[in-house]
Amino acid sequence: MNMNAKVKMQGPLVAIGGAEDKASEAQILRHVVSLSGKEAPIVGVITTASSIPEDVYAAYEDAFRLFGADEVLDVRIRDRKDAEADEFVAMIRRSDIVFLSGGDQMRLTNVLGASAALDAIRERRASGAVIAGTSAGAACQSRTMVYGGSPDDSLRKGAVKMTAGFGFVEDVIIDTHFLERGRFSRLMEVGTTNPEYLGVGLGENAGVHFDGNIMRALGPGHVILVDSSDIGGSNVFELHDGEPVAVSNVKMHALVNGYGFDMGTRRVLGPDELEALALEHSIAYS
Repeated sequence: MNMNAKVKMQGPLVAIGGAEDKASEAQILRHVVSLSGKEAPIVGVITTASSIPEDVYAAYEDAFRLFGADEVLDVRIRDRKDAEADEFVAMIRRSDIVFLSGGDQMRLTNVLGASAALDAIRERRASGAVIAGTSAGAACQSRTMVYGGSPDDSLRKGAVKMTAGFGFVEDVIIDTHFLERGRFSRLMEVGTTNPEYLGVGLGENAGVHFDGNIMRALGPGHVILVDSSDIGGSNVFELHDGEPVAVSNVKMHALVNGYGFDMGTRRVLGPDELEALALEHSIAYS
């Protein structure tokens, strides 16, 4: 599938698999800060998904200040009323980086969906701001979002639960804590029923930077891609919900920091090719 027609050049988008380093090396968060292009950016941390927003905000405030942020705003949107509040919308509009914390992605989409706050996030990205999220804040970024499904036995028709996400990136489905929680079968089932979606499985302390059609792996963890665009036979359309799925010719790739993937041509990019492409398009990767 050629995705070029669907790609819009907007601000950088970063999705993180969860449990990212916030101290020592902190490759991913440092990269997020660098993408703003500012020496002292303003970061808005949205803790809507979290059940412990005070603790989560405090950890990111320390981290982002360590990496050079001028201000770290506590965008503590807890309900639909907050998501319409001028105070929080103004914070988002001031932010050079909007960061969505982990927690419950259904809470995140329920509270922010069709709100002034979400409109402001989209406006900031259209203006070139960085949008980043971890765990739930990453899973919500795709047009269709995974929100449930047992990692032990998800390769059964209907076993993976999906709903609408925010649509920051098209034609992918993002799953998080991917290796640590054994979620391979979830993206296999998604790809069988929706072959047009590229499954992006983010391990902990791993992330991806979406820039047009190019996706770059970040951090010391693994990014697993499940590409079902050329699948062979499958019995999925013959099954009742709960019955086991058979499928053939699914492609899988494991990427690490420095590797990338062209989502238009469905091709893995090695470090040399990725760097050459970055220079060609004046993409500032750090």
